Amino acid sequence: MRRRAAALCGAVVVAGCVTAAPADATSPRTAASAPVAPVAPVAPVTWQKCGTKQHPTLQCGTVRVPLDHARPSGKQITLALTRVPHTARTFQGPLLVNPGGPGGSGRMLAGFVASSLPESVAAQYDVIGFDPRGVGQSEPALDCVPDHFAPVRPASVPATPAVEQANLARARSFATSCGRKYADLLPHLTTVDAARDLDVVRRALGAPRLSYFGYSYGTYLGAVYAKLFPKRVRRMVLDSVVDPTGVWYHDNLRQDLSFDDRHRAFMAWIARHDAVYRLGTDPARVEAKWLAMREALARKPAGGTVGAAELEDTFIPAGYYDGYWPRLAEAFAAYANDGRAEPLVEAFQDLGAADSSSGNGYSIYTSVQCGDIAWPRDWQRWRRDTWAVYRKAPFMAWNNTWYNAPCAFWPSSPKHRPLNVANTELPPVLLFQATGDAATPYEGAVTLHRLLAHSSLVVEQGGGNHGVTLSGNSCLDKHLSAYLTDGTVPRGRSGAADAVCERTPEPKPEKADDKKGAAAAGSPGDPRANGTSRGSLLHRLVGFRG
Repeated sequence: MRRRAAALCGAVVVAGCVTAAPADATSPRTAASAPVAPVAPVAPVTWQKCGTKQHPTLQCGTVRVPLDHARPSGKQITLALTRVPHTARTFQGPLLVNPGGPGGSGRMLAGFVASSLPESVAAQYDVIGFDPRGVGQSEPALDCVPDHFAPVRPASVPATPAVEQANLARARSFATSCGRKYADLLPHLTTVDAARDLDVVRRALGAPRLSYFGYSYGTYLGAVYAKLFPKRVRRMVLDSVVDPTGVWYHDNLRQDLSFDDRHRAFMAWIARHDAVYRLGTDPARVEAKWLAMREALARKPAGGTVGAAELEDTFIPAGYYDGYWPRLAEAFAAYANDGRAEPLVEAFQDLGAADSSSGNGYSIYTSVQCGDIAWPRDWQRWRRDTWAVYRKAPFMAWNNTWYNAPCAFWPSSPKHRPLNVANTELPPVLLFQATGDAATPYEGAVTLHRLLAHSSLVVEQGGGNHGVTLSGNSCLDKHLSAYLTDGTVPRGRSGAADAVCERTPEPKPEKADDKKGAAAAGSPGDPRANGTSRGSLLHRLVGFRG
């Protein structure tokens, strides 16, 4: 869902919800019923060496796919792929991996997954990373407004009409720019289009079936692919599950509320470590100091860079991954206790400024979410609903609304109704979910578990991170490895969960040696990383806002 694009994984806030049209509605048509022309021949992938220090066997290639799958012989676009080839005699085919978004680049995820799985498991697959259409190294790659997130932006909370109008102007101009620059592409940047691309990739790989491993928004992409091509699925792992019945309007109402819960959990953690951070032992008082910091930064941005909106951007990643808590608590304390802005500015540059450095990711995020389904066009509805949510969840309600506000002015209309992904034709699908996940709340995983017959749900009880496998929880990873090895899934006797794992322990305040160790872990996908450091590497790849 929202992603640092993202996504996260991976965002509008409303008091109501959008419901899918009834099955017999005539307009717009469902994605599953949309006509698709007969497939055209696909050239096999030509792989070239592009290994890195961390992943020396990595290979790169491309696949050409139709811009419009209803016209397979028409204009073609290019998807960029990576591969870590199998080495075992037992070959289980390709395992496509996706980090979420929409807008997330998956090329580097292949190396991470291949090095994080047990060697005996990874060796049985060609682990395939890919940049979806419009993303990263795929061509063309979108960038509607390269400086859209350049600081300092107007404050998120529209305390005055002028602030609200300034944010509206930004949203409208972004949508207008996307329509002006990419009018021919926008109608074809949907999840359904991306799912059809996956099947072209499967054919280019020469595989009768594929296996798939998706995080965050990647779980929705996987569910859509499975609905369109159920007989082409061999195995499917979905980690941190999007509720497919709420895309995208209603899902992000839940997201705002759950992010507020997660932010309060962070404030409570700071209160428990008052001896380190000196911000108080009462979580409510700590939260009040955070809100006071936001108000102060709205008046005078830290370092001329971090205003109120940028502060929210900096702390939203804490809702995705608690490994960021110590650093962010330290920056918070430095500003609130001592008036020192440098740690806050550094944290923003590392965690919060990702959107400003990746106009491509945000451009795809909006293109997919705004193009998948119809969003309200009446700004008064957005305004009314956001204030209603803000009264319950003040942490990021308005920030999230402005993030998605271009959808109120989007220049292209959705081609399809939301897809009903209910499926009885699949082999067992394995779902993973933390009960306290903010970006994709737990209820969404329960819903998809119900919709996918024969699926199995593994729950991290009490966990709050977004993206829970391959990040240090051995219980979760044991189920993942067993499934990828021979298809084994747990089967519970009652309740929603088929298996329950204890949560990964919360972080502890960092010491100087801890910081040096984290820095030594290296770049995303570094095979030396394990435990907490591996979790950090994963969340750099899965990103924020996703």
